[in-house]
Amino acid sequence: ICLIHFYKRGMAPRYEICVGLEKGHKTTKNTLKTKPSKSKGKLTKHNKFVRDLIREVVGFAPYERRAQELLRIGKEKRCLKFLKKRIGSFDLAKKKREEMQAILQAMRKKQAA
Repeated sequence: ICLIHFYKRGMAPRYEICVGLEKGHKTTKNTLKTKPSKSKGKLTKHNKFVRDLIREVVGFAPYERRAQELLRIGKEKRCLKFLKKRIGSFDLAKKKREEMQAILQAMRKKQAA
């Protein structure tokens, strides 16, 4: 069937047909409760408090300190490549770089005050 003629005459009523995109018996979608596994890794108030406390006590990993040093001297791309190699994922490396930049900014702000 030619698409031009199909659109000129308007959309045909939807029937239960056995071929095409809308094939099969028409049903209503079943609304399900969200699984508990969908909320895994969500940042809660308590979770954030615990992570901040651990960061305060333990400090930074050696690779994180090196990443901060690279950022201090303005080598952002080199920092990203370094983090990518250490972490293994490009997206996680970008996230870590942003985190390190935020920490450096906070340190600068603290020193200025």
